[in-house]
Amino acid sequence: MNTIMTGGFAEPAIQSARTFRALLEAMARPGRIGTVGGAEPPAPLSVAAGVVLLVLTDPTTPLHLAGDADCAAVRSWIAFHTGAPLVAAEEAQFALGTWNALQPVTRFLIGEPAWPDRSATLIVETDRLEPRGARLTGPGIGTEARLTLPETAAFRLNRAQFPLGFDTILTCGDRLAALPRSTRVEDN
Repeated sequence: MNTIMTGGFAEPAIQSARTFRALLEAMARPGRIGTVGGAEPPAPLSVAAGVVLLVLTDPTTPLHLAGDADCAAVRSWIAFHTGAPLVAAEEAQFALGTWNALQPVTRFLIGEPAWPDRSATLIVETDRLEPRGARLTGPGIGTEARLTLPETAAFRLNRAQFPLGFDTILTCGDRLAALPRSTRVEDN
């Protein structure tokens, strides 16, 4: 079988529901790391990034691929499994890549005062995702949480724009965590 047609969910209804639940949990509890599975996307995508794309993108959700993620194998896999249109960073509802590849993050949609939900969600592929590092506080966090982040300055600037700003899903292997724009980020 062609590799473009493989790697999606074997049981789409069950696996997409589980992944969606994991994403909801991650957004509701910033900094908490969850495990997901059920997809085998092409390199260089992680399992977590692949399942996030399968659940959150479709032919109506503009997607930007940055850096190594913008390759023929990934573009073809997305076209077959989700049909998400690939667009420039400034038009994207979702963007996928490493933190460095997504720079400058100021080019992504942050919503408008009347429509703060018209913003981008960045899916950031990381080499490490651990419950240590930057200090997180805010909605969904009891007292504080800790999470490895690629940097803190951009997330502090993003929080300063609240209720505008981008949301972030960090992925590493089969793990993910979320950093909504409402989360306060401080250096460790």
